[in-house]
Amino acid sequence: MQAKKRYILVLMSCVFIVFLYYGVYRFWQHGGIENERPANPKNQRSYTDADGGSPAGGLYPDEDLVVSPSQRRGERRATHHTPSNCTLHTCFDLSRCQRDYKVYVYPVQPDELISPTYQKILSVIRDSRYFTSDPSQACLYVLGIDTLDRDSLSPDYVSDIQAKVDQVKYWNNGRNHVIFNLYSGTWPDYAENLGFDIGEAILAKASMSTANFRPGFDVSIPLFSKSHPERGSDRGYVGSGDLPATKKYLLVFKGKRYLYGIGSETRNSLYHLHNAKDIILLTTCKHGKKWKEMKDPRCELENKEYDRFDYQVLLQNATFCLVPRGRRLGSFRFLEALQAGCVPVLLSNGWELPFSDVVDWSRATVWADERLLLQVPDMIRSIPPTKVHSFRQQTQVLWDNYFSSVDKIVSTTFEIIRERVRIPLQRSSYVWNSHPGALPTLPQFSDVLRDFPFYLNHLGASPHSKFTAVIYVSMATPSTHSSPLIRLVKTVAKSANAARIVVIWNSETVPASSVKWPSSPIPINVIQAQHKTISSRFFPHPLIQTDAVLSLDEDVLLTTEELDFAFRVWQSFPERIVGYPARSHFWDDGRGCWGYTSKWTNDYSIVLTGAAFYHRYYHFLYTHYLSHLLQKIVDQSQNCEDILLNFLVSHVTRLPPIKVTQRKQYKETMLTGGGRGYPSPWNDPDHFVQRQTCINAFSKIFGYMPLVRSNTRMDPVLFKDPVSNLRKKYRKMEIAGS
Repeated sequence: MQAKKRYILVLMSCVFIVFLYYGVYRFWQHGGIENERPANPKNQRSYTDADGGSPAGGLYPDEDLVVSPSQRRGERRATHHTPSNCTLHTCFDLSRCQRDYKVYVYPVQPDELISPTYQKILSVIRDSRYFTSDPSQACLYVLGIDTLDRDSLSPDYVSDIQAKVDQVKYWNNGRNHVIFNLYSGTWPDYAENLGFDIGEAILAKASMSTANFRPGFDVSIPLFSKSHPERGSDRGYVGSGDLPATKKYLLVFKGKRYLYGIGSETRNSLYHLHNAKDIILLTTCKHGKKWKEMKDPRCELENKEYDRFDYQVLLQNATFCLVPRGRRLGSFRFLEALQAGCVPVLLSNGWELPFSDVVDWSRATVWADERLLLQVPDMIRSIPPTKVHSFRQQTQVLWDNYFSSVDKIVSTTFEIIRERVRIPLQRSSYVWNSHPGALPTLPQFSDVLRDFPFYLNHLGASPHSKFTAVIYVSMATPSTHSSPLIRLVKTVAKSANAARIVVIWNSETVPASSVKWPSSPIPINVIQAQHKTISSRFFPHPLIQTDAVLSLDEDVLLTTEELDFAFRVWQSFPERIVGYPARSHFWDDGRGCWGYTSKWTNDYSIVLTGAAFYHRYYHFLYTHYLSHLLQKIVDQSQNCEDILLNFLVSHVTRLPPIKVTQRKQYKETMLTGGGRGYPSPWNDPDHFVQRQTCINAFSKIFGYMPLVRSNTRMDPVLFKDPVSNLRKKYRKMEIAGS
C-alpha cells in the first residue's frame, strides 16, 4: 500500500512538472499576455530547418549570453513579422524594369551605423554598371540602412530599424527593394526573422531554409566573413591539371563544438568519425568566456587535438571537406572549401544553397543527411576518382565566377533577379555552370552560344572565315597616295579574309570627307567617333558582323601575309587577343606599385590593339560591362584603352594574349604630312608614365591584377628555317619581320 502511494506521488509530481514547463515557462518565454495570440503554424519549424552558422572563432560567444525575460519579450515583439508569400506578379512592379535594369542606393545618413561589410556592398553597387543616381529610373532599390546583422546581441545590430524603414521615401511597403542579410535571429532559437516588417521586399539572405525561401522571389546568398575581399580576390587553389584527384586526407573539418542548443547535436557527434588518419574532424569547446563551466569530459582531449593541426594545411591536403551546420544553417566553411577545391560534404538539412536558382550544386558538392552521419565515410569512399576530379574542378569554376568577392556575390544576386524580371533574356544552365560563367555572358548581345568567343571551341564550331578591319584615325593624316593610312587600307583590302574596312575617324584637323579612298574589292565605311573619345574604337558598331575584329592604328606597318597569318592563329584561339606589338607589366618592389615596360623580354602580358585580332563581343563587353570608373580614366587621359581591353579579356578568360611573329620596327617611324612631322607617342617617356598610372588605377578598381604572363610566340612553320622559300606558305614575313 505504501509503495502504491509512493508511485502515485511520483506520478503526480511528474504531471506537475510538465504543467509548470508547458504552462508557466512557455507563458514566460512567449512574453505572457503581451503576445497572447495564436501561434502561426507556418512559423513552427523542425530542428533541421532552424537557422544557424556561427563560425569557428566567431565574435559572439552565444553560450555565455544571459537574456532577461524583458529582453526576450522585446525580441519576440520585434520579430513577429513574417515574409508574405510573395511572387514577382504579386509583390513586384515589373514595369519599372522594362526600360532598363538599374539599381538605386539610398544615401547613408550621417549618423547611421554602417558595418564595413555593408559598406562593401553599397560601394560595389555604386561603382557597378547597375547603379543609377536617379530613383525614378531604378528597377531595384537598396537601403542605406545596414540590415546585414539582425542578431540583437551583435555590436553591428541596428536598433529601431522599423521606424527608419517607415521613413524611407520610396519604400512603398518594400516593393522592388532588395534587403541583404547575413545573420538573423539571436540566442537561443536563431529564428530567421529580421526583426522588422520587410513587406514585399526581396530577401537576399544567407543561411536561408527551404521552408522560408520563396522560390522565384528571394535569393539565397553565401555567408561570407568580414575579411572577404570587396573586389578581385585570390583564385582557387586547384589548377587545370591538378592530380591526383584524391589528396592525403579523405575528409576534414575544424571548427567550434556547441555543447547544447541549436547545432549542437550534429557537431557533438563528429568525434565518432574522427580516426586521426585519413578522417580529421576537429572540434573545440574553447570559445566564449564560460566554456570551462560548460565543458564535458571530452573537451580537454579534443582541444589538444584541435591545436595539433593547421586549418589551411588541412584544406589544401583534403579531398572532401565537411560543412556541418552551426547555430545557423550556413557556415564560413562552405566558401573556404570551395576556394580550396575541397569537395564540400554538406551536413545541414533544410538549407537552401546559395544561388540555387542557377547553380547546379550536384556537380560540385555532396549532400549528407544529419540523421545518417555515420554513413558519410562509406558514401564518399564510393565516389570514383574521375568524379572527384570533376567535382574539384567545378568548385573552382563556381568560386572564381560567383563567390570570390563581395562584388561577384552582389552582381550574381542582381543577375538572378534580372533574369526573373526580363524573362526573354535568360541564360542556360550550361552558361551559369561553366567558365567564364553568366556575369560576363550578357544575353543582350545574343541568345545563341555560338556568338560568344568562350563557347566556340566547346561547341566544336569554327569562327567566321572573314574579319572586319577597324582602323582608328586620330592624327592629321594626309590623303596622298603614299600616306600611311591609304597604304594600310590597300594592305588590308588585298587579304582574301577581309570582309569590310571600318574607319573610326577621330581627327579634328583633317575632315574625313577630304580623304580620297582607293578602290577596294571590299566595302570601306567611315564612322565619326562618338564624343571624340578614344574608347570609340571599341564601340560595338552594327557594321561589324564577323566574329573577328582586326584593330589597327592608322600608322601600322604590316604586310597582307602578316595579317593573314595572325588571323589563322586567332581562329584557333578566338577567346584571346592575338597580335604583334607586345608589352609587359611587373611589380616594382621599390615603389610598391605595378610597372609597365616595352622592353623586349622573354615574356609579355599585353598585346596592344594597334595591330591585333580579337572577338567582336569584347566591344560589347567594353561598352556595357566595365565599370564607369574604368572608362572615365580612359576618356580623361585619352590613353590606355588598349591596356584596359587586355585587362578585360584576361579578367574574363583568365588567359594571356598571344603574340605572333616578331615586329621590331613597329611604330618606330615618324608620321609626316602637311609639311610638318608628328612624333609617335610610343617614344615619349611621359606616355609610359601615364600608362603605368593607368595600370595601377585599373588593378585597384578590378581589385586584383588580371593580366597573365606568357612566353609563347606563334610563328609560321619553317619561319626563318634554312630551307627553300618555295616550301614556305608565308614567304615575305621573314623580310618584313627582320
